[in-house]
Amino acid sequence: MERRARITAKLSGRKVSVFARSPTLQTVLMVEDFIDENSGEYKKTELFHRLPHKVMWQTFQVIMDYLVSINKIAYDKEGYIVYIWNPAFFKKVKNRPAIKI
Repeated sequence: MERRARITAKLSGRKVSVFARSPTLQTVLMVEDFIDENSGEYKKTELFHRLPHKVMWQTFQVIMDYLVSINKIAYDKEGYIVYIWNPAFFKKVKNRPAIKI
C-alpha cells in the first residue's frame, strides 16, 4: 500500500505535501517571469492576485518557497518581493538589514 499522502518536503521550515500542490514547470516559470518584470512592486498577497493566470494559493506558496530556497527572490524589510537571480549579487546583499531571508 502506498503512503503518498504522508510524503512531505520541507521548504522554509514548513512541511508541504509533495503530491498535493506540485506546480508544473510552466506555472513556476510564469510566476518567476512575473516577479522579474515587477520586481519590488508587490508584496506576496498582491502579487498572487495580479498573476496573469490563476494559481491556487497553496501552489503559489510552494513556488515562492522554492524561489526563495534557490536564491531567485528575496523579501525586503517591508515585505516586497525582489527578484535576485545573480548568486554573486545575493551574497553581497543577503546580510544587509533591509533584506529579509
